[in-house]
Amino acid sequence: MTDIGTQSESSFKVDDLIAQDIDAYLDQHQNKTMLRFITCGSVDDGKSTLIGRLLYDSKMIFEDQLDALESDSKKVGTQGEEIDFALLVDGLAAEREQGITIDVAYRFFATEKRKFIVADCPGHEQYTRNMVTGASTADLAIILVDARKGVLVQTRRHSYLCNLLGIKNIVLAVNKMDLVDYDQAKFDAIVSEYKEFAEEIGIEAFTAIPISGFKGDNVTTAPSETTPWYDGPSLMDHLETVELRSDLAASKPFRMPVQWVNRPNLDFRGFSGLIASGTVKPGDAIRVLPSGKTSNVRSIVTIDGDLDEAVAGQSVTLTLTDEIDCSRGDVIATSDDPPEAADQFESTIVWMDDEALLPGRAYFLKIGAQMVSATVSQPKYEVNINTMDQLAAKTLELNSIGVAELTTDRPIAFEAYEDSRAMGGFILIDKVTNATVAAGMLHFSLRRAQNVHWQATDVTREEHANLKNQTPKVLWFTGLSGSGKSTIANEVEKRLNLMNRHTFLLDGDNVRHGLNKDLGFTDADRVENIRRIGEVAKLMTDAGLIVLTAFISPFRAERQMVRAMLPDTEFIEVFVDTPLEVAEARDVKGLYKKARDGELKNFTGIDSPYEEPENAEIRVNTVEMSPQEAAKFIVDAIMPLK
Repeated sequence: MTDIGTQSESSFKVDDLIAQDIDAYLDQHQNKTMLRFITCGSVDDGKSTLIGRLLYDSKMIFEDQLDALESDSKKVGTQGEEIDFALLVDGLAAEREQGITIDVAYRFFATEKRKFIVADCPGHEQYTRNMVTGASTADLAIILVDARKGVLVQTRRHSYLCNLLGIKNIVLAVNKMDLVDYDQAKFDAIVSEYKEFAEEIGIEAFTAIPISGFKGDNVTTAPSETTPWYDGPSLMDHLETVELRSDLAASKPFRMPVQWVNRPNLDFRGFSGLIASGTVKPGDAIRVLPSGKTSNVRSIVTIDGDLDEAVAGQSVTLTLTDEIDCSRGDVIATSDDPPEAADQFESTIVWMDDEALLPGRAYFLKIGAQMVSATVSQPKYEVNINTMDQLAAKTLELNSIGVAELTTDRPIAFEAYEDSRAMGGFILIDKVTNATVAAGMLHFSLRRAQNVHWQATDVTREEHANLKNQTPKVLWFTGLSGSGKSTIANEVEKRLNLMNRHTFLLDGDNVRHGLNKDLGFTDADRVENIRRIGEVAKLMTDAGLIVLTAFISPFRAERQMVRAMLPDTEFIEVFVDTPLEVAEARDVKGLYKKARDGELKNFTGIDSPYEEPENAEIRVNTVEMSPQEAAKFIVDAIMPLK
């Protein structure tokens, strides 16, 4: 029998050895700079093989991994008896079966000079969103070109995406030189062709290196005996010495998005975040955006004690000399050179969702720690990233890239993406599903964002309401066509009128005769229809009215958008719950018949969806209730109105 005490003691010794190894590793690497880079290119250009070679030559493969690699190379490898380095990265079974990369694979390795995180990005056009994800945090991109094939459509597309995402360090790695007998003329021709294209899309400079990922030529050492005509650095030498984005960020004006208000007790109040750019010292004058409040830095607090100076890339807590309003999402910046704050922008958007963009729909926009509601207008154009042509577009589909204006519900502090990823890069989030549907880059604020200001008035909405002796409300009736919305809303208004309430009924058909006569019934037009009605209803509640709206309003996101426009408790959703077969049987306008016959497109309930309310304040079943009974039920539910 094994002695339990001896076994435990042995385990502790092993744990101690592991801990010592970890401490030694951290001591060796923790002070090194970190370079994040991506590899991209056409299918079968050798991206995964190159990364595998870098891992292998930097001795970042454990013995058991090497044994597994050798075994897998014999079973599923593509290099005969040689080691297939691509298998170190292509970890998914589907990737190995197809011999291609279909997901972003991240790998860490380190040398004596620097630490690295490399992302192997897929080459197929349908995985554009995957590549954008991998490139969004990269400082450098390795564009691989097969020496036999030269510059291809995918080479151009990936170069465009890298430039779009602000990657300034580009390496043109002409791979598989072993398959063209290390021909210098082939290499020079490819470099010349790529240079001409790079200038067209705004890539100012790049580094060209002839390599063989499989054989290892010019990957970690240079010059290789096979390329005596090349006198530049090896790929690894270049990766170890290239200037990092964080080094450049330190020379820019100070910016720190606030991630957390640190208030452990009544005697301490600090603002924590990662410094995006610049430096800060105690005593520096700062400005909080978007409010514009000013103060001075009292101290720079960290877990290891107060600092005399903090720089870009450090996470710190700042305390200020004044008790000013500052919260999560605000940006603390140098007082004499603050970023801009605006609510309307031109932007580039990369659409990442299976469901297409709906112009006018409200999405959450997250930029740094700021979270606001935003709407996207119809795109100005979509970019064909294979030809670089600008195409007319009404929406953006999965993997599409377009330029569009967007509007936020309140000003946000920002900088152009080309100047600051942290202050100019954003994502869009679907308000219903919480799925990330797009990534984007802000270009600049629109001029009207500075020229149009909210005009303060002396008579407030409260005074308007008091004059009418009532609390403003929006009764939002929603349901299928033929459910009875308009009839019931009309009955409710008559009852409220008899009670001396000041009301106004906005009916779906009536509004389309005037305000919304330019809109059709596509999903995008339905979204814009509801947005306009929401804005009108809000203005009417500002005037102190009780507003009744009778619209199908089929999408939850748009009903939620209108709810968000109003103060709490002022939006009352009334679900007129009528089964489709009942609404269709009524069909007083003959619309369902036309829709069934294909004469009426995008008809709710037939070929366009209706999303039922999940938590409506009031639900009426018109199968069980007459319009008069439903109206009485609704009025009783919302009473007493002041």
